[in-house]
Amino acid sequence: MRLAWIAFVAALTLSCSAPDTPDEYPSQEITVLVPYTAGGPTDLAARAMGAHLEKALGQPVIVENLPGASGSEAYQELVSSDPDGHTLALLAAPSAVVTPMIQDVPYDAASFVPIGVITEVPSVLAVGGDSEFRDATAFLDAARQRPGQLTVGVPGATTSQAIELRRLASEYGVQVTSVPFNGNAELIQAVLGGSVDAVLINVSADIRAQFDAGAFRPLAISPAERVEYLPDVPTLAELGFPELTYSTSLFGLGAPAGTPPEIVSRLEAAMRDGLADPAVRQQLDEAYVPDEFIGADAFRGRLDEIVRVYGPVAQQLKDG
Repeated sequence: MRLAWIAFVAALTLSCSAPDTPDEYPSQEITVLVPYTAGGPTDLAARAMGAHLEKALGQPVIVENLPGASGSEAYQELVSSDPDGHTLALLAAPSAVVTPMIQDVPYDAASFVPIGVITEVPSVLAVGGDSEFRDATAFLDAARQRPGQLTVGVPGATTSQAIELRRLASEYGVQVTSVPFNGNAELIQAVLGGSVDAVLINVSADIRAQFDAGAFRPLAISPAERVEYLPDVPTLAELGFPELTYSTSLFGLGAPAGTPPEIVSRLEAAMRDGLADPAVRQQLDEAYVPDEFIGADAFRGRLDEIVRVYGPVAQQLKDG
């Protein structure tokens, strides 16, 4: 009798602790880890999508900010969580897959299951409104004539922008000096104060405000095609640098490796519906929502391409 009771308790314990089947998902609140401080554009994007998922999936969605260490704190928390769809993270690419190639962290690109992209933010090469460089051609010609003398501020030493400047030198022979800063506020002040000649930075709303005010002048953008909100700004590809298209930042949701495909598909479908909702798109800023939804497979393809292209430069940075 005692053995039978022990067996019953053991079976009950196992049944209570077993992960949800995909049909039962979600059975509890969902946590979305954000590797940035609260209140920024990426945090607000995660919260806008989280609010939609809460309604779509019928469970609370809690956004938890874990900034620092190039996002590694949040991503370590993600990959150590149960792969049951109840812990997700805002995946910021390229940094989510570039950081593991440069720093010793307990995850890599294969540790994530991408679900879908929320927003897509290109980079822009920009100068101050009173700069001597009236357009990209003038700036790039000066860089060729004065190798290493022109300074370009970037949002961190191992960001995609810093890597693209290395590729500008190694693949195209145009050498500038990269100057890392901590975030947009510092970069804005660096341009306005004249401590750098230019910046290569995400075209977030605060940077667009500098353009609108005439404090900054955009010279070139990173995507393969021009963007609607800067229609007169040429792409780097148009200017003769067809390979420099990878510093566009993707912000999406990811789960830990091992998450059941059925759960990933359900989350992907909910994200797709959210990004088709005009109210959600307005919250996110329509300018940054991709025209076509970038789902799990396409997101994985973009991450793999970043790893392939940035791998050699990342290894150089790691080796010092």
